[in-house]
Amino acid sequence: MQRIPCVLMRGGTSKGPFFHAWDLPSNVVERDEMLINLMGSGHELEIDGIGGGSPQTSKVAIISPSLDAEADVDYLFVQVMVAQRRVDTAPNCGNMLCAVGPFAIEQGLVKANDGQTLVRIRNLNTNTFVNSLVETPGGIVRYEGRTAIDGVPGTAAPVQLTFLDAVGSKTGKLFPTGQARDVIDGVELTCIDMAMPMMIVEASQLGVSGGESPAELDADSRLLKRLEALRIKAGLAMGLGDVSGMVIPKPVLISPARYDGTLQVRYFMPHNCHRALAITGAIGLATACVSPGTVVMDMLGESAEALSEVRLEHPSGGIEVALSRSGADGKTIQASVVRTARRLFSGFVYAPTLRRIAS
Repeated sequence: MQRIPCVLMRGGTSKGPFFHAWDLPSNVVERDEMLINLMGSGHELEIDGIGGGSPQTSKVAIISPSLDAEADVDYLFVQVMVAQRRVDTAPNCGNMLCAVGPFAIEQGLVKANDGQTLVRIRNLNTNTFVNSLVETPGGIVRYEGRTAIDGVPGTAAPVQLTFLDAVGSKTGKLFPTGQARDVIDGVELTCIDMAMPMMIVEASQLGVSGGESPAELDADSRLLKRLEALRIKAGLAMGLGDVSGMVIPKPVLISPARYDGTLQVRYFMPHNCHRALAITGAIGLATACVSPGTVVMDMLGESAEALSEVRLEHPSGGIEVALSRSGADGKTIQASVVRTARRLFSGFVYAPTLRRIAS
């Protein structure tokens, strides 16, 4: 068995092991096979590994010093499939991203300041940059605090994330199809790429209210089949090719807010409904709220274009996204969220010794 240094961390509403890149095989095929083995992928409970049997708890973060002068650390996110023995490194994960800053500081990759420490992160999946502001009184990462986020019990110290250049994370365009609204198989939808490529559909167009629980939506085989058919065609229209084996674009159902929020959402990953909401998904949805022509703005009305803060209602509560505009024309959208993270354990994880794969 191979012994690999590991830190298990919760980031937002996700959790998973964090590794230094230098502790994993440099050969990508060998690395991915190792991650599949140590997470226990291929079994619905991931019983023979440290994965949690859910897409939210079958995630890996790989961290290294950045080779880019604009960043302190590089972060590669790996989604390890639960039931299938494969991984996907196409998307970013904003929840796991919450824990990158604390991990980098505690591992000595970034020197802590007294008070707060800014960690500049480059996400290798999308080549985008995020600033993470971490509480470090006395130069030590603080996890205890009074910030609560829906989907996680208790409170913790805040971690502020600001996405600096999330437009076109995988396609190079905010609206990859060239327009803010498309019609696929008679269904009006918006294909957007802001931190995460997504396909946004009004829930009523697919015969559901949008207020159903994740369990109810996961049990609706008709809905899941329809969503997947739309997602595959949307992926082609977005220039992503055949996405049947990919986790992007993410399908999202929207409906009017039920409480005090801006919008109610159900976010799919892509074949199961998220119990809360991905951070990258929240960034894209908030941007869609203030972008003329989208199916989201049509639901909210034109006055939504002036919003500076959006609250998105999800199955576990809600999340707030602060919006600002920069650039010479004042039209470049930047989004910030406040989340929390926690260090759960550090030590070693064990994986079967791999047969060497030729490069």
